[in-house]
Amino acid sequence: MYYTVFVFIALAAFEHIIIGLFPPLFQYIASDLNIDVADLGFVSGVNILVTAISALVWGYLSGKYKRKMLIIIGTILWVLSVYLTSLSQNFVQLLIYQIITGIGLGCMAAIGFSVLTDYIPYRKRGLILSLWGMAQGLGGIAGSIIASLTATSTSWRWPFELTALIGVFLIILYLFVTEPNRGGAEPEFKRLKGDKQSYDYVIKAEHLKLILLKASNVYLYIQAFFMNIATGSLIWIPTLYIYKIIQQGYSMETAVIASGYLYAIFQIGGMASVYLGHLGDKAQRKSYKGRAYLSGVFILLTLPLYCLFFLIPMTDLDIPNQGSAWLILISLLKQIVMNPLVALLFVLAFFASAFQSANTPNWLALITDVNLPEHRGTAFSVANLFNSLGRTLGNVGVGIILGVVSVHVTEPYNHIVTLSLLQIFIIPSAICYFKMANKNVTDIKQVKSTLQQRAQQEG
Repeated sequence: MYYTVFVFIALAAFEHIIIGLFPPLFQYIASDLNIDVADLGFVSGVNILVTAISALVWGYLSGKYKRKMLIIIGTILWVLSVYLTSLSQNFVQLLIYQIITGIGLGCMAAIGFSVLTDYIPYRKRGLILSLWGMAQGLGGIAGSIIASLTATSTSWRWPFELTALIGVFLIILYLFVTEPNRGGAEPEFKRLKGDKQSYDYVIKAEHLKLILLKASNVYLYIQAFFMNIATGSLIWIPTLYIYKIIQQGYSMETAVIASGYLYAIFQIGGMASVYLGHLGDKAQRKSYKGRAYLSGVFILLTLPLYCLFFLIPMTDLDIPNQGSAWLILISLLKQIVMNPLVALLFVLAFFASAFQSANTPNWLALITDVNLPEHRGTAFSVANLFNSLGRTLGNVGVGIILGVVSVHVTEPYNHIVTLSLLQIFIIPSAICYFKMANKNVTDIKQVKSTLQQRAQQEG
């Protein structure tokens, strides 16, 4: 069990390494393939959208068939397409290979979630799913760092080649995972039949309407959409760093390396998701409303923190221009201690990313709690579609709003205004959590009642 959980958490990390690779390489890819940076934003958006749409199919299949073979097929798809991405010679090839990558990544998200929820004990859902969510965040950061460090010394193609090679190793690891019994972690079944419980229920086409229209699910879909408009825009933060650093007189190469490091350092607060997932578990044991209220309060606090973070200038930087990557890293760490503005940026980023990290584990735990085991892969995939639509809109929205704002405001202030405006969507996202609290009580009780009846029939 521990091995399988580890492999699927690693899987979540690699999914987001691939996603994180792309944005820092925009300038290099655009220059090499002789295309506009805006075109790469379109490719990135299509990749996110295809990932979400394909996850609907993978999620439905996960409720009917053995998931181990499905995840191997999906991983082979993205490994092959990521490698082909490194061979792209024009825009059309890049777009096609990223579409295929999206199809493979959709499998990782939907089926990985389905497998984990059948292993995780009910009382520990927020805690363990926080590790899955944190792995995604760390994967995105790792992808950004890998891209920033390697592209300046080799080529934009090398990070994709490296990721594809590691993906082959993952396929080998999958051969030794154990597929859990569907519904195996549910206390109703464990209590009656121990480790030998069976769960033969599978999803049917007529269940889709129930999944789509369940009250808690509807609020979770809408919450994910609004939340990801705000967080989707945050992938442009490295670009904001680059402009701020160049404004201080540093070269593009130095700015790219420093921005990758800063993006990673300023996301350290996201590791608080483990504690906040545990806190959500405790709140949920007191009341089925607890997890939703806790999540809503914490994400609401991120709004002013991020806006202040964007606004504060990055002045009086002292880092080696054209220096090695390690020297730049050491200098930046010193700046956090010695430079008051950089120190303030670090504090704001730490708390903003920490409070924001309450969202993922508790959102994942809620969508697990309110859906039957055979419905969870599909429910998550539908929610992930809204998730990805929001992230795509946030990503594309930066480009659209930036174009309007840039007419009136110069760099880097146009980025500051644009990113701040998109954080407003945090407000309706938090409201969804508050509104869904009562629905959670009804839907969780209904799920537990159904499982209890099925367990008694099996017994």
